[in-house]
Amino acid sequence: MSGTFQTRLANIATEMETVLAQVLPEPAGPQKRVMEAMRYAALKGGKRFRPFLLVEAARMMGHESLGVWHAAAALECVHVYSLIHDDLPCMDDDDLRRGKPSVHKAYDEALAVLAGDALLTLAFETLTQDIIHPDAKIRLQLISDLAASSGTHGMIGGQVIDITASQTQQDEALITQLQALKTGALMHYAVIAGGRLGGASRDDLRNLSRFADALGLAFQIRDDILDVEGDSTAMGKHTGKDFGLGKATFVGVHGLLGAKAKAKDLGEAAKTALEPYGHKADILKASVDFVLNRQK
Repeated sequence: MSGTFQTRLANIATEMETVLAQVLPEPAGPQKRVMEAMRYAALKGGKRFRPFLLVEAARMMGHESLGVWHAAAALECVHVYSLIHDDLPCMDDDDLRRGKPSVHKAYDEALAVLAGDALLTLAFETLTQDIIHPDAKIRLQLISDLAASSGTHGMIGGQVIDITASQTQQDEALITQLQALKTGALMHYAVIAGGRLGGASRDDLRNLSRFADALGLAFQIRDDILDVEGDSTAMGKHTGKDFGLGKATFVGVHGLLGAKAKAKDLGEAAKTALEPYGHKADILKASVDFVLNRQK
């Protein structure tokens, strides 16, 4: 299954590159510089793991369409916007992303802010289009879900906690909330969006939600572990920053061994949530092992 998973992940990443190139505006006119920055950030890099989750969740529900791919591209636009802004000097101040200079280094800070803003708005524009799904109610639900997952009760809320929480506040409850919002919210959206596009029932959505919550938290714990023991060259970004800044992480609370044990337990919970789907869930189950063992 490992080989099948890796092939599927690579194939989706390749296809996602093609779809993103179609969705992103071609640089033209006096504003072409920001379009170039958008393409610089979004193309030729990344595992495309969130789009992968969306596509595979829809496939598990028995649905594959061009609309699924465009919905995945919209999600990736939001993810890339978050990375651009996260790297800014006023945030995490990183000059390396996906093995190349961050957008504010390759261009400048103003264009980095605007490119991120443009990717965010492009995501919602994309989700309004008929190609996503023939039912406008489904498209509206996807838009509403993505807005919630990206906003103050989602990714942005998690980022705020991350940059404002003092070291004295760093207990497990706070860190779990932080990570569920900052990292887990978009992964949860990916899985649920794939389910919605695939016609998932309420029970299906409940199972998918449990899977996504456990997987998202395990993903972030693995990130915390890699920040301590990962290789900067392999990861394409600097390591040791969160630890050095005293940021709230599971490693900080539980230590490396405790964090690894927590991630393993979450991985088992994620797989259990998919038991009702039998072999149809094999690829998504394999994604759990990928998350727990990834090196970047």
